[in-house]
Amino acid sequence: MIPSSKNLLHHVSTALIKNHDLVVAEELRSKNMLQNHALAMSITDVGWRTLLAMLSYKADLYGRKFLTINPRNTTQTCSDCGHVLTDKNKLTLADRKWTCPSCGTFHVRDHNAAKNILAKGLATL
Repeated sequence: MIPSSKNLLHHVSTALIKNHDLVVAEELRSKNMLQNHALAMSITDVGWRTLLAMLSYKADLYGRKFLTINPRNTTQTCSDCGHVLTDKNKLTLADRKWTCPSCGTFHVRDHNAAKNILAKGLATL
């Protein structure tokens, strides 16, 4: 990792921890994600493991809570009703928006996933 990207991770992790009592992140399996050649370079550049490590030690340093959760179905679950998409209508990486077939709620993929990640984190407290 080049020094400037590590510096960026320090700034981001410090800002997140100092400004929030609780930070929840997915425990992504970057090794599995590297098999997707379209994502491989982005994932290795980001330094996800480094960011998680920084969040963890800074949470301890500032007296905050940092949790990682299992990423299973965080994208494929409706944050409103809990419906999990089945194989026949599972989202692909290209699907950025979707409507829940059960309750009709419209979702922006990443926003919906963020709600689910937070809910999983809060459920562990």
